[in-house]
Amino acid sequence: MEQQNLRDVKKGENKEEGIGEEEALASVDIWKYVFGFTEMAMVKCAIDLGIADVLHKNGGSMSLSELSSSLNCPPPTLYRLMRFLKHRKIFSQTQTSHGTIVYAQTPLSRRLSSHEEKNLAALILLESTPIMLAPWLGLSNRIKGKSASAFDAANGEDVWSYASNNLAHSKVINDAMACDARVVVPQIIKECPNLFDGVSSVVDVGGGNGTTSSILVKGFPWIQAINFDVPHVVSSNVDYNEQVQHVGGNMFESIPKADVAFMKWVLHDWGDEECIQILQQCKEAIPKDNGKVIIVEAIIDDGTKDEFEDTRLMLDMVMWAHTTNGKERTLKEWSYLLKEAGFCQYNVKHIQAVQSVIEAFP
Repeated sequence: MEQQNLRDVKKGENKEEGIGEEEALASVDIWKYVFGFTEMAMVKCAIDLGIADVLHKNGGSMSLSELSSSLNCPPPTLYRLMRFLKHRKIFSQTQTSHGTIVYAQTPLSRRLSSHEEKNLAALILLESTPIMLAPWLGLSNRIKGKSASAFDAANGEDVWSYASNNLAHSKVINDAMACDARVVVPQIIKECPNLFDGVSSVVDVGGGNGTTSSILVKGFPWIQAINFDVPHVVSSNVDYNEQVQHVGGNMFESIPKADVAFMKWVLHDWGDEECIQILQQCKEAIPKDNGKVIIVEAIIDDGTKDEFEDTRLMLDMVMWAHTTNGKERTLKEWSYLLKEAGFCQYNVKHIQAVQSVIEAFP
């Protein structure tokens, strides 16, 4: 009996210690949410100033005085910004034997430089615009059902109508999608080398400025590509390639014919009914015997535990804030869409990216 009482006492002590540790951790972690916006704001500031580009042009490292002179910023002001960014490991900082502070590039800061092929600066600039930030402030009304769309409530129209009426913002969106293409499409080419075997043509549905199509034809040089998007997007394209044809249209009405219909980060913008309609149009565009649709999208809650799991869940919240019915989907939800659209078989390939590759066959 005494031994049992002693065990109960120790259990109680351990439980209290655990609660104490959780309380201590919570008292620290809560500040991440109080000031969480500062990380995006300071990184955006670094992009606007061009810090990573200036360091690149000067061999990757510069002293505080050299950097402040190049950026035309007072050293004390720049020092405070760099101190924050260095603490986040975005830039590195060293000090010479004479006390001179020197800043240098890191793998993370290179993702902010226009000289880095896989930089995500354009995505950061998109998500930090007032237009894209405003919907977050009214998201609770969206969740309560008081507004059909947080973006509509904040900006007066849905994200696509806003883009068509504000071409400068449309360009920001397309630049952001292009920078994602430069990250994920080379990964697809590397990890799915047989994806376009026996394929002579592909239509990139919602392909923006044609970056995805251009990368695909370089990776698979035997294919011809059609970059298909709404007319105001394709009419302003700057990414030209002789193997890429730019075609304007409406994916809900018809899609140009090709062996493969390719979609990256398109279907997550829409609700189930719209996705089924788009997929049906894709099915009409490809050959019935050997055609296929390639979907490059996130798959959440499928048991895959990797370093992008948290990013996929954040992306689902982004869809909530910026679209009317868009969302990130589970494999079960993707399976439902494909079945309803008339696809009888599909394969899934997880790659080293936020998105996975889904091959669907009619």
